[in-house]
Amino acid sequence: MSSIQEVFQNKKAFIPFITAGDPNLSVTKELLAELEKAGSDLIEIGIPFSDPVAEGPVIEKANERALKAGTTTDKIFDMVLDFRKESAIPLVFLTYVNPVYVYGIEKFSKKCKECDIRLVIVPDVPYEEKNELQSVFSKYDIHLVSLIAPTSENRIRQIARESEGFVYCVSSLGVTGEREKISNDVRYMVREVKQVKEIPCAVGFGISTPEQAKQMAELSDGVIVGSAIVRIIEESGTDCVKKVGQFARKMKEVIS
Repeated sequence: MSSIQEVFQNKKAFIPFITAGDPNLSVTKELLAELEKAGSDLIEIGIPFSDPVAEGPVIEKANERALKAGTTTDKIFDMVLDFRKESAIPLVFLTYVNPVYVYGIEKFSKKCKECDIRLVIVPDVPYEEKNELQSVFSKYDIHLVSLIAPTSENRIRQIARESEGFVYCVSSLGVTGEREKISNDVRYMVREVKQVKEIPCAVGFGISTPEQAKQMAELSDGVIVGSAIVRIIEESGTDCVKKVGQFARKMKEVIS
Protein backbone atom coordinates (compact mmCIF):
# COMPACT_ATOMS: atom_id res chain seq x y z
CA MET A 1 0.00 0.00 0.00
CA SER A 2 1.20 3.50 -0.71
CA SER A 3 2.03 5.56 2.37
CA ILE A 4 -0.47 7.95 3.86
CA GLN A 5 1.79 10.81 2.84
CA GLU A 6 1.43 9.72 -0.79
CA VAL A 7 -2.37 9.87 -0.48
CA PHE A 8 -2.14 13.61 0.10
CA GLN A 9 1.10 14.36 -1.76
CA ASN A 10 0.93 17.20 -4.30
CA LYS A 11 -2.86 16.91 -4.58
CA LYS A 12 -6.11 17.19 -2.73
CA ALA A 13 -7.28 13.76 -1.62
CA PHE A 14 -10.75 12.49 -2.50
CA ILE A 15 -12.01 10.11 0.21
CA PRO A 16 -15.40 8.47 -0.40
CA PHE A 17 -17.24 6.55 2.33
CA ILE A 18 -19.41 3.44 1.99
CA THR A 19 -20.95 1.11 4.56
CA ALA A 20 -19.69 -2.46 4.22
CA GLY A 21 -22.54 -4.84 3.39
CA ASP A 22 -24.91 -2.20 2.02
CA PRO A 23 -26.72 -3.57 0.06
CA ASN A 24 -24.51 -6.68 0.37
CA LEU A 25 -20.80 -7.50 0.59
CA SER A 26 -20.56 -8.59 -3.04
CA VAL A 27 -21.71 -5.13 -4.16
CA THR A 28 -19.40 -3.51 -1.58
CA LYS A 29 -16.43 -5.18 -3.26
CA GLU A 30 -17.63 -3.93 -6.67
CA LEU A 31 -18.03 -0.43 -5.21
CA LEU A 32 -14.46 -0.46 -3.89
CA ALA A 33 -13.17 -1.33 -7.36
CA GLU A 34 -15.38 1.31 -9.01
CA LEU A 35 -14.36 4.02 -6.54
CA GLU A 36 -10.72 3.22 -7.18
CA LYS A 37 -11.30 3.52 -10.95
CA ALA A 38 -13.04 6.85 -10.35
CA GLY A 39 -9.82 8.27 -8.91
CA SER A 40 -10.32 7.91 -5.16
CA ASP A 41 -7.14 8.39 -3.16
CA LEU A 42 -8.32 6.63 0.00
CA ILE A 43 -11.60 4.78 0.64
CA GLU A 44 -13.36 4.82 4.00
CA ILE A 45 -15.29 1.65 4.86
CA GLY A 46 -17.87 1.73 7.63
CA ILE A 47 -18.25 -1.38 9.76
CA PRO A 48 -22.01 -1.57 10.45
CA PHE A 49 -23.12 -1.20 14.05
CA SER A 50 -26.57 -1.14 15.66
CA ASP A 51 -25.97 2.18 17.46
CA PRO A 52 -23.85 4.44 15.20
CA VAL A 53 -24.06 7.58 17.34
CA ALA A 54 -22.16 9.90 14.95
CA GLU A 55 -24.29 9.03 11.94
CA GLY A 56 -27.31 10.81 10.52
CA PRO A 57 -30.38 8.99 9.17
CA VAL A 58 -28.90 8.12 5.74
CA ILE A 59 -25.88 6.23 7.08
CA GLU A 60 -27.83 4.91 10.06
CA LYS A 61 -30.24 3.22 7.64
CA ALA A 62 -27.27 1.85 5.68
CA ASN A 63 -26.03 0.24 8.90
CA GLU A 64 -29.45 -1.33 9.40
CA ARG A 65 -29.56 -2.67 5.83
CA ALA A 66 -26.05 -4.11 6.12
CA LEU A 67 -26.77 -5.86 9.42
CA LYS A 68 -30.06 -7.19 8.06
CA ALA A 69 -28.12 -8.63 5.10
CA GLY A 70 -26.04 -10.65 7.58
CA THR A 71 -22.87 -8.56 7.48
CA THR A 72 -20.35 -9.37 10.21
CA THR A 73 -16.86 -8.08 10.98
CA ASP A 74 -15.35 -11.42 9.96
CA LYS A 75 -17.17 -11.35 6.61
CA ILE A 76 -15.95 -7.79 6.03
CA PHE A 77 -12.35 -8.83 6.63
CA ASP A 78 -12.81 -11.75 4.21
CA MET A 79 -14.23 -9.40 1.55
CA VAL A 80 -11.35 -6.93 1.97
CA LEU A 81 -8.78 -9.73 1.78
CA ASP A 82 -10.41 -10.87 -1.46
CA PHE A 83 -10.36 -7.29 -2.79
CA ARG A 84 -6.68 -7.04 -1.88
CA LYS A 85 -5.89 -9.69 -4.52
CA GLU A 86 -6.60 -7.04 -7.15
CA SER A 87 -5.95 -3.71 -5.42
CA ALA A 88 -3.52 -1.96 -3.08
CA ILE A 89 -5.49 1.30 -2.72
CA PRO A 90 -5.28 2.70 0.82
CA LEU A 91 -8.34 1.85 2.92
CA VAL A 92 -9.53 3.17 6.29
CA PHE A 93 -12.06 1.51 8.55
CA LEU A 94 -14.64 3.57 10.41
CA THR A 95 -16.01 1.65 13.36
CA TYR A 96 -17.30 2.19 16.87
CA VAL A 97 -15.54 1.09 19.99
CA ASN A 98 -18.07 -1.59 20.96
CA PRO A 99 -17.54 -3.77 17.83
CA VAL A 100 -13.76 -3.56 18.35
CA TYR A 101 -14.00 -4.59 22.00
CA VAL A 102 -16.43 -7.41 21.23
CA TYR A 103 -14.18 -8.68 18.43
CA GLY A 104 -11.06 -8.20 20.55
CA ILE A 105 -8.67 -5.28 20.08
CA GLU A 106 -5.68 -7.52 19.40
CA LYS A 107 -7.57 -9.76 16.96
CA PHE A 108 -9.06 -6.73 15.19
CA SER A 109 -5.62 -5.13 14.83
CA LYS A 110 -4.07 -8.33 13.51
CA LYS A 111 -6.85 -8.70 10.91
CA CYS A 112 -6.44 -5.08 9.82
CA LYS A 113 -2.73 -5.69 9.26
CA GLU A 114 -3.51 -8.82 7.22
CA CYS A 115 -5.83 -6.70 5.05
CA ASP A 116 -3.21 -3.94 4.75
CA ILE A 117 -5.44 -1.43 6.51
CA ARG A 118 -3.25 1.11 8.30
CA LEU A 119 -5.90 3.60 9.42
CA VAL A 120 -8.91 3.25 11.72
CA ILE A 121 -11.43 5.93 12.75
CA VAL A 122 -13.37 5.38 16.00
CA PRO A 123 -15.61 8.44 16.45
CA ASP A 124 -16.99 7.51 19.89
CA VAL A 125 -13.58 7.22 21.59
CA PRO A 126 -12.75 10.50 23.35
CA TYR A 127 -9.22 11.82 22.93
CA GLU A 128 -8.54 11.24 26.64
CA GLU A 129 -9.45 7.53 26.36
CA LYS A 130 -7.69 6.64 23.11
CA ASN A 131 -4.61 4.99 24.60
CA GLU A 132 -6.19 1.58 25.19
CA LEU A 133 -6.86 1.23 21.47
CA GLN A 134 -3.83 3.16 20.25
CA SER A 135 -1.34 1.12 22.27
CA VAL A 136 -2.51 -2.10 20.58
CA PHE A 137 -2.96 -0.55 17.12
CA SER A 138 0.59 0.82 17.18
CA LYS A 139 2.01 -2.70 17.63
CA TYR A 140 0.51 -3.53 14.23
CA ASP A 141 1.51 -0.26 12.55
CA ILE A 142 -2.09 0.99 12.51
CA HIS A 143 -2.89 4.67 13.01
CA LEU A 144 -5.89 5.75 15.10
CA VAL A 145 -7.21 8.81 13.26
CA SER A 146 -8.11 11.78 15.48
CA LEU A 147 -11.26 13.84 14.94
CA ILE A 148 -11.56 17.53 15.70
CA ALA A 149 -14.71 19.65 15.55
CA PRO A 150 -15.57 23.34 15.87
CA THR A 151 -16.28 22.66 19.55
CA SER A 152 -12.77 21.26 20.16
CA GLU A 153 -11.45 24.85 20.39
CA ASN A 154 -8.52 24.99 22.83
CA ARG A 155 -8.05 21.20 22.59
CA ILE A 156 -7.36 21.25 18.83
CA ARG A 157 -3.61 21.78 19.20
CA GLN A 158 -3.36 19.17 21.93
CA ILE A 159 -5.20 16.59 19.79
CA ALA A 160 -3.19 17.53 16.68
CA ARG A 161 0.11 17.09 18.49
CA GLU A 162 -0.57 13.38 19.01
CA SER A 163 -2.45 12.75 15.76
CA GLU A 164 -1.49 9.97 13.36
CA GLY A 165 -2.09 9.43 9.64
CA PHE A 166 -4.32 12.42 9.07
CA VAL A 167 -6.68 14.60 11.07
CA TYR A 168 -10.41 14.27 10.39
CA CYS A 169 -11.91 17.76 10.58
CA VAL A 170 -15.63 17.61 11.32
CA SER A 171 -17.06 20.47 9.27
CA SER A 172 -20.39 20.77 11.06
CA LEU A 173 -21.88 20.17 14.47
CA GLY A 174 -24.18 17.18 14.91
CA VAL A 175 -24.24 13.91 13.00
CA THR A 176 -23.24 13.03 9.44
CA GLY A 177 -25.55 14.01 6.61
CA GLU A 178 -25.92 16.24 3.58
CA ARG A 179 -26.13 19.97 4.33
CA GLU A 180 -26.93 23.06 2.31
CA LYS A 181 -24.27 25.11 4.08
CA ILE A 182 -20.93 24.05 5.54
CA SER A 183 -19.42 25.68 8.62
CA ASN A 184 -16.75 28.35 8.18
CA ASP A 185 -14.76 26.90 11.08
CA VAL A 186 -12.75 24.61 8.79
CA ARG A 187 -10.14 27.24 7.97
CA TYR A 188 -9.60 27.89 11.70
CA MET A 189 -9.34 24.17 12.56
CA VAL A 190 -6.83 23.45 9.79
CA ARG A 191 -4.72 26.46 10.75
CA GLU A 192 -4.66 25.39 14.41
CA VAL A 193 -3.55 21.84 13.48
CA LYS A 194 -0.78 23.05 11.17
CA GLN A 195 0.55 25.36 13.90
CA VAL A 196 1.71 22.33 15.87
CA LYS A 197 2.13 19.52 13.34
CA GLU A 198 2.55 19.15 9.59
CA ILE A 199 -0.09 16.46 9.15
CA PRO A 200 -2.80 16.24 6.44
CA CYS A 201 -6.25 17.53 7.35
CA ALA A 202 -9.28 16.02 5.60
CA VAL A 203 -12.76 17.52 5.98
CA GLY A 204 -15.94 15.47 6.33
CA PHE A 205 -19.58 15.62 7.53
CA GLY A 206 -22.13 17.22 5.25
CA ILE A 207 -20.25 17.51 1.94
CA SER A 208 -22.74 16.47 -0.72
CA THR A 209 -22.23 18.63 -3.83
CA PRO A 210 -19.26 19.29 -6.12
CA GLU A 211 -19.43 22.97 -5.12
CA GLN A 212 -19.09 22.13 -1.43
CA ALA A 213 -16.29 19.66 -2.17
CA LYS A 214 -14.37 22.30 -4.13
CA GLN A 215 -14.85 24.84 -1.35
CA MET A 216 -13.62 22.46 1.36
CA ALA A 217 -10.68 21.23 -0.75
CA GLU A 218 -9.46 24.81 -1.02
CA LEU A 219 -9.28 24.97 2.79
CA SER A 220 -7.81 21.53 3.51
CA ASP A 221 -5.78 18.59 2.21
CA GLY A 222 -8.69 16.34 1.37
CA VAL A 223 -12.46 15.89 1.27
CA ILE A 224 -14.50 13.02 2.74
CA VAL A 225 -17.90 12.35 1.12
CA GLY A 226 -20.26 9.85 2.74
CA SER A 227 -23.99 10.46 2.98
CA ALA A 228 -24.35 11.63 -0.63
CA ILE A 229 -22.81 8.36 -1.85
CA VAL A 230 -24.75 6.22 0.61
CA ARG A 231 -27.98 7.88 -0.58
CA ILE A 232 -27.24 6.77 -4.17
CA ILE A 233 -26.73 3.22 -2.86
CA GLU A 234 -30.01 3.41 -0.94
CA GLU A 235 -31.93 4.61 -4.00
CA SER A 236 -30.35 2.22 -6.52
CA GLY A 237 -29.70 -0.92 -4.48
CA THR A 238 -27.67 -3.53 -6.32
CA ASP A 239 -27.68 -1.33 -9.44
CA CYS A 240 -25.75 1.44 -7.66
CA VAL A 241 -22.17 0.75 -8.79
CA LYS A 242 -22.04 2.77 -12.03
CA LYS A 243 -24.04 5.64 -10.52
CA VAL A 244 -21.68 5.86 -7.55
CA GLY A 245 -18.73 5.83 -9.96
CA GLN A 246 -20.19 8.69 -11.98
CA PHE A 247 -20.80 10.76 -8.84
CA ALA A 248 -17.29 10.03 -7.53
CA ARG A 249 -15.70 11.14 -10.80
CA LYS A 250 -17.50 14.49 -10.57
CA MET A 251 -16.28 14.99 -7.04
CA LYS A 252 -12.71 14.00 -7.87
CA GLU A 253 -12.67 16.32 -10.87
CA VAL A 254 -13.62 19.45 -8.92
CA ILE A 255 -11.14 18.97 -6.09
CA SER A 256 -8.13 17.96 -8.19
